[in-house]
Amino acid sequence: MDFLRLRSSRYWCIFLLSGLSFGCQFQKVKTPNREIFSTHLEVSEAPELYGRNPTLFVALESHLGKEKGFGVSSPVLLQSAGKPLLLRDLHSQKEYKEVAFFLNWKRIPLDITYNISRQVIGPFASFESAEKIALKLRMLGLQSLIARPNSWQVWLPEGVPIPDGFQSFSWKKKVHSIIKPVINSLNGETTLMGPIKIEAPDGLKWNGGVYRGTFILQPDAYGTWTLIQEVPLEEYLEGVVPHEIGSSSPPAALAAQSVLARTWALANSHRFAVDGYHLCSDTQCQVYKDPRKASAQVRQAIVNTSGNVLSWKGKPIHAVYHASNGGVMASGQEAWDMAPVPYLRAQLDGTKQWIDRFKLPIKNNFAVKELLSSQEGVYGRKHSRFRWVRTLTSAQLQKALLSYVPDFGLPKSVSVIERGVSGRAIALEVVGRKNEPSVVLRLDNIRRTLRQLPSTLFVVEPIAQGIWSFSGGGFGHGAGLSQAGAIDLARNYWTTEEILNHYYPGTIYGPLPD
Repeated sequence: MDFLRLRSSRYWCIFLLSGLSFGCQFQKVKTPNREIFSTHLEVSEAPELYGRNPTLFVALESHLGKEKGFGVSSPVLLQSAGKPLLLRDLHSQKEYKEVAFFLNWKRIPLDITYNISRQVIGPFASFESAEKIALKLRMLGLQSLIARPNSWQVWLPEGVPIPDGFQSFSWKKKVHSIIKPVINSLNGETTLMGPIKIEAPDGLKWNGGVYRGTFILQPDAYGTWTLIQEVPLEEYLEGVVPHEIGSSSPPAALAAQSVLARTWALANSHRFAVDGYHLCSDTQCQVYKDPRKASAQVRQAIVNTSGNVLSWKGKPIHAVYHASNGGVMASGQEAWDMAPVPYLRAQLDGTKQWIDRFKLPIKNNFAVKELLSSQEGVYGRKHSRFRWVRTLTSAQLQKALLSYVPDFGLPKSVSVIERGVSGRAIALEVVGRKNEPSVVLRLDNIRRTLRQLPSTLFVVEPIAQGIWSFSGGGFGHGAGLSQAGAIDLARNYWTTEEILNHYYPGTIYGPLPD
């Protein structure tokens, strides 16, 4: 097997001619013993974004070919919505043409052992929290990568000294074989090396929708595969806007959502760099589904705002948004472990009557209770989770905390020990009945662990032995635009720019500099 060695003398970067390559942070290369040392499997980089309507690589499905019980991988059906699909193996340049391809998976032995080893920091509840740690490490001169094999992690090469204050663990694996897709035809079984390009003239059927354009099936950093759609940014918005805010929203709200979805996509196109694509299609990015579902009103909102984003200092902002803020916006630091930005700040979200009634910061249970007991003058108060109550038992809490403390006993108390400016819980302490130390959940880890909670704007109180009531408001992290609030403002004749300026003060609306 031949290799091409590239890049700096400090690290070897090795690319297999079979289409699979391995990470650039190598400790050493031992070709006589047929062993290669690497931090991860590496694939081709996603293309850079150019122009006002760049092409995005969006993952329709990731971790394909992942082995489950007894080493069996789930098969994949690639089905055309009309004319036959054209499938091309970019390694062999062989082409296959069918209306549908049924892909199975095969483990192929390698004649070289790949020793994958890395230091891992995490898991993190969000990309934002992982990115803050990665940036800190890079500022210290340490190469770090952000990955999501199952949850968000930060990776460093094995043996690199990690500064105090960063908790890590070592992850090692010997790779003797790799997973490859297999198609069956009249000519028998054919193993594809990949990456695989798929042309779908009338669209590709996937998860109940139809997606148009060109697709790529390529390996990721974990030994599995990803189905990627190459989609222009403006067309991508047609699959995001109606599924994020709803097609029936008033025009100004649809336009605001279009601007934010466009801005967010550009600002976050590096999320899956380690896997060779830009964005995913689930809630870890923006929900992206069948673009055909976009109504005429949605398409018009996208056209009316074409090329326009929100920027700060010449760059697209971190354009986060959510369903409902419960009457008060959160700062970015109340949602994630991130550096402060001036346009994501805590402020009351309502009429002058509402703003005059309360004063920030909201720091104690009594003040949060008072806010939650009120709603007159709040923007977005008609949302179904504007106010909510959830009940959790000690058994439910114990189960949720097993990933933190495997032998954690039944909790005896739950309390908010720190709140942010908006009154949101940013530290939740759970004390067990045994002698083990208490568990403190912080920021986005609160909702990641206790998934029953719609938001972190809540008060928690015991209602019986081993039972706690969480009374709260809003749905989502609370930072940036409240979709329910934007809908209210649009119905009250606010313009798109007024809505955006309200939720992201100080930002600039318009096209980015070339």
